[in-house]
Formats: sequence, structure tokens, C-alpha cells
Amino acid sequence: MLELKNINIALKKDGRQIVKDFSFSLNGNDKAVIIGEEGNGKSTLLKYIYDPALTEDYCECSGEVIKKGKLAYLPQMIEDKYLSCSLAEFFEFSEYYYHTDILSALGLSVDFILSDQLISTLSGGERVKIQLAKILMESPDVLLLDEPTNDLDIYSLKWLESFIAESPLPVLYISHDETLIEKTANVIVHMEQIYRKTQCRITVSHCSYSDYISYRTESFAHTDQVAQKQRDNYEKQLEKWQRIYNRVSYEQESISRRNPSGGRLLKKKMHSTLSMKKRIEREKDEFLDFSVEEEAILAKFDRNIAVPGSKQVLDLYIDKLQVETHILAENIKLGVTGGEHIGITGRNGAGKSTLLSLIWQELRKRNDITAAYMPQNYYEVLDYNKSPIEYLADIYSAEDVTRARTFMGSMKFIHEEMTGKTGDLSGGQQAKILFLDMILRKADVLILDEPTRNFSPLSCPVIRRSLRDFNGAVISISHDRKYLSEVCDKVFELKNNGLVPVDKNELLN
Repeated sequence: MLELKNINIALKKDGRQIVKDFSFSLNGNDKAVIIGEEGNGKSTLLKYIYDPALTEDYCECSGEVIKKGKLAYLPQMIEDKYLSCSLAEFFEFSEYYYHTDILSALGLSVDFILSDQLISTLSGGERVKIQLAKILMESPDVLLLDEPTNDLDIYSLKWLESFIAESPLPVLYISHDETLIEKTANVIVHMEQIYRKTQCRITVSHCSYSDYISYRTESFAHTDQVAQKQRDNYEKQLEKWQRIYNRVSYEQESISRRNPSGGRLLKKKMHSTLSMKKRIEREKDEFLDFSVEEEAILAKFDRNIAVPGSKQVLDLYIDKLQVETHILAENIKLGVTGGEHIGITGRNGAGKSTLLSLIWQELRKRNDITAAYMPQNYYEVLDYNKSPIEYLADIYSAEDVTRARTFMGSMKFIHEEMTGKTGDLSGGQQAKILFLDMILRKADVLILDEPTRNFSPLSCPVIRRSLRDFNGAVISISHDRKYLSEVCDKVFELKNNGLVPVDKNELLN
């Protein structure tokens, strides 16, 4: 259905290669997920497969893409040209009347998609849904999906899981949602940048995600064990050789000149000893390299940060949550004390981000706490025209900026990424800058809108562990079921009648 032959992709701005001599076939029942750390080129590869013209402005590419049938592509972000369109204009040429089942499954109504509501006014999840509905209505033969889970509510995520798993179509997709990957993928395409992003590596495994992670861990451990044993044996042989060499050398120096035959024998013995060392050195050339993997690293929050259990962090009551004249929810009550970790979920368009923004506006003015905010749209707080270093320099002292450089280095930022425009970074890298900002300001209350949405499935466990161990208060919105289950003490669903408690143990089912 789809075949790639000897694909090479390099970035024009710095010549960094993100794909090298990559060949791959997507067959009939394949559900292949592309994983990898932020900024490794996952979206670029998917764009190139769909239409090389989408990458020609910033990449040098070569290779062959053989397509059999019609490809449908869901981009990570809806194109800007559609933001000023109404829903009716967006679906103008779609034969929606034949596909009401798709609309229903995505929670969309015919009245909604034929309305005059502007796409710019939709929530992130609603934008994903309308794009997904539109491409599915086109009856494609192959699906290419770039982060289809971004901003989808849990109900839609579960539908998408079933759709991908049961679809007769081959699907090549990028996702950060571990639960969805675990339940759908039978092929893992892992893109890595190793040796400080000087080399790229792509691994393809025809297995489930959990099997891939287990095999990778065991394989790396075995390789490292063998490599270490080879080196230990080498050191032992070298020590043994050194003892032999020292003895022969001593005997040569001590032998009497009156015993020339003994001298000749020792000369032969020394020659044999030197040959032995050459054999040992040749064995060294055959040593296995230690395994190299791209580590998922996040700077750690200060363990000394804590909020007393008796402290009232938030006591919120909102009679009506509304945008302009549209009422989203009523009778919203939320109390947060001490170091509680609160998770809020709900359907797309329920008003979660609006609610979190109101919470931020209230808490940012407090002098008795230090609150920090990660919005869903990072440009609300980051200046995309400045470099990360310039952004931090505007806020912190020179000493703190020096610390920030060290932190960014440990988080695998290269010099060009620290000093280039923040807007050119991947979403995951921008999220790391926001986390670093929280760490530097020693925030004890974190207000987070989808904190894991731009991190890879390999990084998400690190993010969850860091936030789970954070001793301050966390008030967050998330559709990430593992995040809600592992990080949050309490989970609420925002409904039209307020915040309703959720049994977080049921989230992963």
C-alpha cells in the first residue's frame, strides 16, 4: 500500500540529518506508530511521505515514495487558511449525508458542521475532530495521522482507539498517547537522534509497543553486559601480559653475557610476548559498543518545595462559566489545599481551558504562593521571536540564565536550539522551556493545561514521575489517562452542571 525506498532528509538550516537511507513498507493490516523525542523529525517524515512539497522550504530530501491508492493526511495543526472559515464552508464539498455514522462517533452533529461558527472559535479537540471527519469522508486507502490524539477528550480517544484497531485500512500515525499506542500499534517506527544529535537512527519493529519496550530494554542490557565482560576480560589479559612482559624483560636485563644461548631464547620469548599483546589488541577491535539510546530527561523540581497541608491554595466558586453569551457550565466549585494534585478532564468544548485560565488569573495575584502557568497554546507566554536564552534572560538574573543553560544542556538542547528562535522549536522543546521556567522561579503551585501533550511516549513516564514527586500543588487539565491515574490525587470531569468526581481507576479501561 505504501513503500519507502532509501529516504534521506536533512534540515537546511544546520545540515542535521533526521532520516538516513530509510526503507519501509506499510502493508494491509499494519497500524504503525512513529515515536521519538521532540524535534526528531517525525512530522517532517510524515509530511514528506504525503507530499514532498510540504518539506521543501526547510529540508533537503531524496528517495522514493511508492503510493498505491489514495492517501489521507491529518496535519498536527489545522492550516491557518481555514481558521477564518465557517464550519459550513469547511464541509461544503463533503458528502456528509453518507457518513453520519462518522459524525456520530466523533460527537459531531449535522447541524454543527453546517453552522456558521468560525473554526477559529473551536477548541483544540473540536478542530481535530472536524479534520478527522473530513478526511474519513473521502474514503481513503491509507491514513497518515499526525498527532490525532492531541486535545481529544477521553470519549473520543477511546473511539479513536477502536477505529484504528478495527480499521481495514493501513494506518501510519504519530502519537504521544501511550494508552492508545499500547492498544492499537502492531508496528513501531522509532526515530532517534544520538551522540548529541549528530547521528540519526530509525528502528522498525513488528510487534506491540509493550513488547518493543521490553525487547529494547533487554537487548540493551544484554549488549551492555557482553560489552562490559569483553572489557573486563581485556583488562585481565592485559594485566597477565604485563606480568609476563615484566618477568621476561627482567630476565633479559639480568642474564649473564656469558650465556648467549640463553639470551637468544629470551629474545624469542620477548618476541612471542609482544605478539601476544598484538593478539589481545586485535580482540579489542571486535568489542561490542555499549548501547546508545536517546534519553528522555527533564530538569527536576526542587525537593524542598512544599505547601503545608493546612494551606488553602484555592477556594473557587463560579456561578456561570461562559464565553461571551455562551454558557459552558454552571455551579463550579473547586477547593485545593496543601500539595494536592488535581486533574480536570471533560468533553471537548466543555470549557476546561477557560476555567484553568480563570484559576490562573486568580492565583497569579497571590503573594503567599508562587504560581506558574502552562497554557494549551504556548505562544500565550513564550515569545516565539526570541531564543530560549533571551526569553529567560528577560526574567532571571545572569546567574540563573547560566543555570538554565546547564539545565538545557542536560535536557539535550544543542547550542543552535538554545540560541535560535523559540518558535522554531518543537512543541515538546517549548514545553521543556516552560517546565524550566517553573523550576527556576521555584513555583509551588503549577497550573497546567495538557502538560504531556507534546512529549513522546518515552518521555511521558519521566514527566509523570517528575510531577508525581512534586511536593507543591498541581491543578491540571489532561486527557492523558496514565497522567490522570498516576499523578493526580483527585480527578474531576467538567460537565454543564459543574465539576463531577471521577474514579481514576476506571480511566484506563
